[in-house]
Amino acid sequence: MQTSEFAKMWSKLSKDYKLHMENELAPALTESQLTVLEVLSDQERMKPSDLTPLLATSPAAVTMLLDRMEKNGLIQRERDLNDRRIVWVSISEKGKNEVLRGLQIRDAFLSGVLSRISLHNQQLLVYLLGKITA
Repeated sequence: MQTSEFAKMWSKLSKDYKLHMENELAPALTESQLTVLEVLSDQERMKPSDLTPLLATSPAAVTMLLDRMEKNGLIQRERDLNDRRIVWVSISEKGKNEVLRGLQIRDAFLSGVLSRISLHNQQLLVYLLGKITA
């Protein structure tokens, strides 16, 4: 088994990715905020509870994250007209601009990493990662 070597490489790649994203997204955005914006850009609106499993965190942490995002104009919250207990979260215009910027930053980093190997090996890597994440 190659678990030890895999763990070292995975750890290095993860650290490099996180550091790059943290530096490039700042000060307007965090990686967690980018995740929320990316999901919201595909949906018209969502309930905060729908975001909790996507972020693998607690409902309280999601609420705090959404509070910061709303304060910075990245999202909008509104109460449901039929059931005031339900809060809907949607992406704002500023959020749409920031998600585009964030995805460009992410894609540029990953393109740089993947450019070190051939197109065939890139396809193989994606295939193999798909096998181990299924």
